[in-house]
Amino acid sequence: MTVAVYLGLGSNVAREANLTRGLEALNALLGDLQLSPVFESDAVGITSGPFFNLVVGAQTSLGLAELDAALKTIESASGRYAADRQGLTLDIDILLYGDLHGSHAGLTLPRPELRKNAFVLWPLAELAPTLCLPDSGESVAAVWQAYPHSQRLQPVAFSWREQALTPQHLLAD
Repeated sequence: MTVAVYLGLGSNVAREANLTRGLEALNALLGDLQLSPVFESDAVGITSGPFFNLVVGAQTSLGLAELDAALKTIESASGRYAADRQGLTLDIDILLYGDLHGSHAGLTLPRPELRKNAFVLWPLAELAPTLCLPDSGESVAAVWQAYPHSQRLQPVAFSWREQALTPQHLLAD
């Protein structure tokens, strides 16, 4: 049995290289990936340079705790937990795991940042606009439409495996 998962990825250190490495590791772990456009945002909650962010959708047969541990291993391999780190090389957050909501395996689902941060919500709305959030039943598109748009967020050109992730119409705005 597989479960639909949505993951938020971000990097503000060697952004292109670390996101590419993260996508390769996720592809090896989860198989086929659905990818949102990539956006640049100011850092939220830390003092650092701007981030590149995207959302990844996939199917997994891993349990929630097992998936979380695998993602931490991927982060660690990128230097995420190095003592001397400057910024975040690779941050991967579980945003949604099937229809789970509330507290599970030490995680709150949907991840609270999903509604708070444009760098999570806009990419998710681009990737899965009709997806209904399991805690409220609202579509991601409706949540994005109601968002106050108070955070700076800019689509950026980004390719993975020779596929442009950010469509030209977003870059032209």
